[in-house]
Amino acid sequence: MPLFWKPYKSDVTQFIDSLKQRDPQLEERQRQGRALLWDKPIDRQAQQEYAEARVAQNAYVYQTKG
Repeated sequence: MPLFWKPYKSDVTQFIDSLKQRDPQLEERQRQGRALLWDKPIDRQAQQEYAEARVAQNAYVYQTKG
């Protein structure tokens, strides 16, 4: 390894690091925003009922029966 070697950081990584330095609460706000839409408790019973009620699709959707 060369004497003056330093690890490579892409421009995007440097930009994100500078954002985090300017706004220390950025990651916490991101987690809160994610929790609004994605981090929800799963109702296993309802999911099982949805799976059981699913109707299989025909192999060729536009084929008429007759």
